[in-house]
Amino acid sequence: MTQPITTLRAWLDHLADKGRLAVARPGAALRFEVAALAKRLDGTRATLFPSPDQHPVPVVSGLISDRGWMAEAMGVTPDRVIARFQHAAQNPVPWREVARGPAQDVVHRDVDLKRLLPMPTHNEHDHGPYVTAGLLIARNPKTGVQNVSIHRLQLIEPNRFGVLLLPRHTMSFFQMAEESGQDLPMAIVIGVDPLTLLASQAILSLDADELEVAGALHGAPLDVVKCKTNEIRVPAQAEFVLEGRILAKAREPEGPFGEFPQYYGERAHRHVVEIDAVTHRNNPVFHTIVGGGLEHLLLGGIPREATLLAHLQRSFPGVVDVHLSRGGVCRYHLYVKLRKRSEGEAKNVILGAFAGHYDIKHVVVVDEDVDIHDPGEVEWAVATRFQADRDLVVIPHAQGSKLDPSTRDGLGAKMGLDATVPLDAPEFKFTRIRVPGERELDLGAVLDDDAALANWRTRLSARPGEQPLEGERS
Repeated sequence: MTQPITTLRAWLDHLADKGRLAVARPGAALRFEVAALAKRLDGTRATLFPSPDQHPVPVVSGLISDRGWMAEAMGVTPDRVIARFQHAAQNPVPWREVARGPAQDVVHRDVDLKRLLPMPTHNEHDHGPYVTAGLLIARNPKTGVQNVSIHRLQLIEPNRFGVLLLPRHTMSFFQMAEESGQDLPMAIVIGVDPLTLLASQAILSLDADELEVAGALHGAPLDVVKCKTNEIRVPAQAEFVLEGRILAKAREPEGPFGEFPQYYGERAHRHVVEIDAVTHRNNPVFHTIVGGGLEHLLLGGIPREATLLAHLQRSFPGVVDVHLSRGGVCRYHLYVKLRKRSEGEAKNVILGAFAGHYDIKHVVVVDEDVDIHDPGEVEWAVATRFQADRDLVVIPHAQGSKLDPSTRDGLGAKMGLDATVPLDAPEFKFTRIRVPGERELDLGAVLDDDAALANWRTRLSARPGEQPLEGERS
């Protein structure tokens, strides 16, 4: 186990050392070209864009677009990612306030966001430039406890964003403030280490601070500094901090924007953020997440897996693992591995999964011998262990994701598939075929080299008179 990564710059060095950081030619266009190259390399290399559109601040994208990379950032093996995140969420480490930090090396009170930030336009019908990797940090007006989340932010004026707030903790804080006629102070943090980014997506109770989950993932308290214009505490090592307020009684058009389901979130009147000051490091780096790309999907998927696993295991100790599949946009399709103890248990697990998060749309429960990270294995289990008239669960008119275009404003149906083997099945009816020794083979010890292949190709193309075995010819 290696030490966790604790700064964005350390992570960029790590990616470069591993051959996973591509550098684009200077001057890439912020409109579409940055996103196009980042998406082409999605999952294979992160991309650094020097002076995009001649802007002095470089852009980086694709920082955590692979599950194995997240494991490296944590300092664990890939099979320990969910357990490590789960442990951090259950054992938070309080942050540590420091007097100064690089995030406040430079302070701008005269705010022109387009001048200060190289904001790309990603998808064809996005309504202009967006901040997509900004951690929005706000405080509960009643308790003072902070919450961290990521929201899409569309530039609408030189110092204002339109922001999509979903019915979660930030929305609750804002409603408390607006009911008393007050704006909600907040800060938007751009450019943090991958573990702080991942921690921002933890599904926690209302008064739990995701920056404390980041500290647990780091193995040490996260250093924070107090904002210049409000009481929000932000990561001291951040690249950019945008200090401001979500405005009470203000709504302006925002969208459309390319979202994680690979469709556009519609245009509508939404909340408004006004920025009062911008601080940043010397020579800062701007992080952008391409809408619908792997970084976008995995960033939301892994914390949800950890939360759903803990949720299910509280009631069903036989649940071994869960996985939100990429085909289900890491939100809607959940695969559950179950050590089944009684008939009907898989259906109860399905119902429990739906209760775990309203985004869950389809659940497939399989046995321990199925690799839930391999969609082909899950499909095989459904093909050979599932019968619709016996093993299907359908729940109509249930709350789902409003970003799922097949729903009616979030109202849709849930479906569960019990693809487990009946406990009373005859011995060989569901026994999987296996070649003894297949998995244990050391391929390097049994396969010959390229010279041997060339020799065999020569032998196979030999003329009749050159045959190694002579005999009577027909």
